[in-house]
Amino acid sequence: MNNPPRIAIAGVTGAVGQEFLEIIEQRDFPFSSLKMLASARSAGKQQAFKGEAYPIEELTGDSFGDVDIALFSAGGSISRKFGPAAAEAGCVVVDNSSAFRMDQNTPLVVPEVNSGDISGHQGIIANPNCSTIIMNVPVWPLHQAVGVKRIVVSTYQAASGAGAAAMAELEQQAKDWVAGDELTQDIFGRQYIWNLFSHNSNINPETGYNEEEEKMIKETRKIFHDDSIQVAATCVRVPVLRAHCESVNLTFEKPLSEDEAREILKAAPGVTVMDDRDSNRHPEPLDASHEDDVFVGRIRGDASQADGYGLEMFIAGDQIRKGAALNAIQIAEALVEGVAV
Repeated sequence: MNNPPRIAIAGVTGAVGQEFLEIIEQRDFPFSSLKMLASARSAGKQQAFKGEAYPIEELTGDSFGDVDIALFSAGGSISRKFGPAAAEAGCVVVDNSSAFRMDQNTPLVVPEVNSGDISGHQGIIANPNCSTIIMNVPVWPLHQAVGVKRIVVSTYQAASGAGAAAMAELEQQAKDWVAGDELTQDIFGRQYIWNLFSHNSNINPETGYNEEEEKMIKETRKIFHDDSIQVAATCVRVPVLRAHCESVNLTFEKPLSEDEAREILKAAPGVTVMDDRDSNRHPEPLDASHEDDVFVGRIRGDASQADGYGLEMFIAGDQIRKGAALNAIQIAEALVEGVAV
């Protein structure tokens, strides 16, 4: 793009919308104008940003005639309703919902993996599921080196994945517990603090996999352009505010030592290796919170597989940041830096 883009944030009052603003400021993302969009109940309020007060406007089908790039994080139904209208108006939508991820005409992009797919967009680019992004950033460089045949992943997912209200409920349950009050259970309908439970998405009655697990399977194959990769996932909610952790087990096509894997990961974009066996310091949610990189540790050979053909690792990534807002803004940066709009 020759000039700084006119941008809009759809869903600016939500957790990811607020993170968009923080990252735009931190990364000095260029823009010539900025439009704040939300539901009718927020219209007319003010949003502070970089020392100015921006009016929040109601998101409608007519919001995008003067917008070049729109960052959407308002839920799938809103994206399906307004995303095509924005694209029709000549705007490029970077959508954080699941609405278009598996559409064959919509690129599904993790910039560290498949930024080249951005140029094939038809007005909408999909941001993958947070757990998929966090897993794919460190798995991809290993896949490039020796080929990954199979991924077995168990996730430990933070409240932030269910939105700001879920984060607030976890904090409220901590207060309720200390006070000896009945626990607030409006979001998940259960005790969250001191507990963990199967991810709250719907379970497919035929396969037994929930929607979150199916996203990790299908999205990884699309992002890697490889339908042969076998993925098995188990997704769990844990009482953590904003960073997801994942236990990842890999099976390779060719042998790879743990030392070789560690060096590949140290050189990989978007990865920080934290793997100190002597002091037992490995990725934790607090390490990854508010950070851009995916943290990787517990790197070791899989004792159950032939020597060199299997690897174990434990990873942590900020769900709101790299798992959502940062990934979308990296896509927008690629658009600004020269991918055709």
